[in-house]
Amino acid sequence: MPLEIFSLKGSRALITGSSQGIGLAIAEGLGNAGAEIILNGRDAKKLSAAGEALEAKGLKVAVAAFDVTDETAVAAAIASVEREQGAIGILVNNAGMQFRSPLEDYPAEKWRELMRVNVESAFLVGKAVARHMIARKQGKIINICSVQSELGRPSIAPYTATKGAIKMLTKGMCADWAKHNIQVNAIGPGYFKTPLNQALVDNPEFSSWLEKRTPAGRWGNVDELIGAAVFLASPASSFVNGHILYVDGGITSVL
Repeated sequence: MPLEIFSLKGSRALITGSSQGIGLAIAEGLGNAGAEIILNGRDAKKLSAAGEALEAKGLKVAVAAFDVTDETAVAAAIASVEREQGAIGILVNNAGMQFRSPLEDYPAEKWRELMRVNVESAFLVGKAVARHMIARKQGKIINICSVQSELGRPSIAPYTATKGAIKMLTKGMCADWAKHNIQVNAIGPGYFKTPLNQALVDNPEFSSWLEKRTPAGRWGNVDELIGAAVFLASPASSFVNGHILYVDGGITSVL
């Protein structure tokens, strides 16, 4: 019975950018905790394959292919889900991208693209979903930050700017929406083995540096984010708000 406080039975979760990597792992984890899952992405074929894979594991899954950076598309998609599938009780703003370049040579168009995908998407989807949560006087929003919400690294200054923005957007969403019984928190992953990081995983020099820099001495595996996601999506976190939970093997704790 005590574990019922972590149960997500009867809830519905929308996870943006969830056709692979961290988003897909979190989606599966929330599904295993009892939630109905709605996967999102722009690539309908890839999204469908991800949905079928989760269904094969016995999870209840729907897909919603829409561009999270398009305000009109976001509004229409959220209205459609709420109308045809039911209330979105949990939102995970996971959509994101990376582009590496020395800052002095960083293309302005890539800066703008990162801002749209990593920050504006969370604002647009968060606002659209929150309007329904406000009316119901309950909801859970989990934004995906990063250790780069706190730490800088060469060649990714714009990315760190976006993740710093997500950290503060999380706190701002809490400030506005906590009074409506909406808990808005974030997960800050460290370095995980994902398609986004594959080039770094395959780089022996970087992997060696990371293992020495991280107290845990290794890369993270995406399923190690599931516990944090279930906690923040469940009744167990009913008085946790505006918090960034770093899941990073201790990297933000040391110089």
